[in-house]
Amino acid sequence: MKGESRYRRRDSGRPSGFRSLTEDCEWMRTVIFTEGGQGLGFGHVTRCLSLAEAFEEGGSEVSIFVNGEREVLSLAPDATLLDWLGDERAFGELLEDADCAVIDSYLAPERYYVRACRTVEKCLFVDDFKRLDYPGGFVLNGGVSAGRLGYPQRDGVKYLLGPKYAPLRRAFWDVGEKRIGERVERVLITFGLSDTRDMTVPVVEALNAEFPELEKYVIVDSNSKRRKLERLTNVRIFGRLSAEEIKGVMFDCDVAISAGGQTTYELARVGLPSILIAVADNQIPNCVGWRDAGFALYVGRWDEVDIGSLPGFLKLLEDPNVRLKMSENGRRMVDGQGARRVVKEVMGQ
Repeated sequence: MKGESRYRRRDSGRPSGFRSLTEDCEWMRTVIFTEGGQGLGFGHVTRCLSLAEAFEEGGSEVSIFVNGEREVLSLAPDATLLDWLGDERAFGELLEDADCAVIDSYLAPERYYVRACRTVEKCLFVDDFKRLDYPGGFVLNGGVSAGRLGYPQRDGVKYLLGPKYAPLRRAFWDVGEKRIGERVERVLITFGLSDTRDMTVPVVEALNAEFPELEKYVIVDSNSKRRKLERLTNVRIFGRLSAEEIKGVMFDCDVAISAGGQTTYELARVGLPSILIAVADNQIPNCVGWRDAGFALYVGRWDEVDIGSLPGFLKLLEDPNVRLKMSENGRRMVDGQGARRVVKEVMGQ
């Protein structure tokens, strides 16, 4: 395996001066298995980075293994690329050296979860849509609609459900107040770095037709899309940003138009009123949940949306009092401490 992670420390003792979540916390080794990249997106990787930061803070040395291409390393440079889904032997060997195992996957078969429970003392399985009947451990679904899914109650399984457990990157753990301006002047547009559904350019074009003076802050990392966007007016293009940089862009904007995945929790934490379009079926409950919570407007599924209707949705947010209420609803639902809560539960503190 290549690309040793900084999370895998070779010393077995606690670092000098380290203060864990509790004074008697045992030093642990945690292995995290996930996937990401083209076609899969980066949401799994992002929340696994969040969990890694919280496990480290809690007194664990952490290694992240990602089934994906090298582009993943631009987001998680300290992770290790490994086809753990295709190499069950390597997966098992890594479990043997761990005290805690985390699996965040849409692809892992049930036997992987069974093996983890049989091998490792503490297991955490991240789920979004009740994908499996998990064999044990902790099941985390930090989704706004998680409580509606009807997870089966069974011995040996503890569920961590709802946005109070939503794992966010450290930059979003503690944030300042979001200022709500009198007018909508800047709109953030983000459908993922690769924007596999080709939503970004049509959305910007629709906004330009109705609001040519509006500043559009666009996060995208596709060269072909960037070239098209550069020909449009009042467009500022951002590529791969750090969590701190993304947070700064969110604070600079008045409204976001976004896909319905992991980014929505960072938007809610900042308190940036949002207009959501689901770019995958598993995002629909998330989008509906944020709509029902009063944080976002939901336009619909990517392949059913009338892009020309977006300016109408934006007009609904021109009233600063509407945006203020939405902002407050988002911040009330997501306080940024989800990853820490998860780690406290798993470590038994």
